[in-house]
Amino acid sequence: QVQLVESGGGLVQAGGSLRISCAASGVIISTGSVGWFRQDPGKPRLFIASILSNGMTNYRDSVKGRFTISRDNAKNTVYLQMNSLKPEDTGRYICTTYIDWGQGTQVTVSL
Repeated sequence: QVQLVESGGGLVQAGGSLRISCAASGVIISTGSVGWFRQDPGKPRLFIASILSNGMTNYRDSVKGRFTISRDNAKNTVYLQMNSLKPEDTGRYICTTYIDWGQGTQVTVSL
């Protein structure tokens, strides 16, 4: 059974940084793509970033230059380093293998 467990969210002031993690079990993440999405209440999930099996990364335009997605194959974990955070980055960040989804971790950015 595949499990994706996110952690590392929290409350941070605008301009600050957070690193959130997605620890996977039941699947080897390096063999496929992993994405981070943001869930805002009442809205569709929003693509934030992804990392492909070959290491290629993609980002939503609004986070380019501020967010970095990476992968630790030994830990079977994907990270999202978020710098220069803005209040509009607030939301529940969920990781996915595009087959399975985690429960998410809440990120709140205050003014």
